[in-house]
Amino acid sequence: MPKFLKPGRVAIITRGRYAGKKVVIIKPRDDGTKKHKFSHAIVAGVERYPLKVTRTMDEKKIAKRTKIKPFIKVINYNHIMPTRYTIELDSLKDVISDETFKEPSQRENAKKTIKAAFEAKYQAGKNKWFFTKLRF
Repeated sequence: MPKFLKPGRVAIITRGRYAGKKVVIIKPRDDGTKKHKFSHAIVAGVERYPLKVTRTMDEKKIAKRTKIKPFIKVINYNHIMPTRYTIELDSLKDVISDETFKEPSQRENAKKTIKAAFEAKYQAGKNKWFFTKLRF
């Protein structure tokens, strides 16, 4: 069976607190680890999506409405649904690792880095579908 859960693949979480949220796979682990014995992926996703912006809004309001709240998580393969979309986030591979989840300060620093990367992608107008709320 070909491997399709590769780094950069966009997926949707189907279970838990972040169900219905879009994520990017940062590091897939097919064999698992000592701590998580099941096959899983380290993902970064969008907890709060940016809001709609119109031409009549001033710069302060636009800056507030274009903020993104990210999250990072270890998720079982059974609880994610891959999509056809991909996002190139080479800079995040070095930021997030298994050690990131051990200490809260490392986790917060990783979130800040992810937030900056996501907002840069959003401001550039790339990957528009990833930054819209999933509606069904």
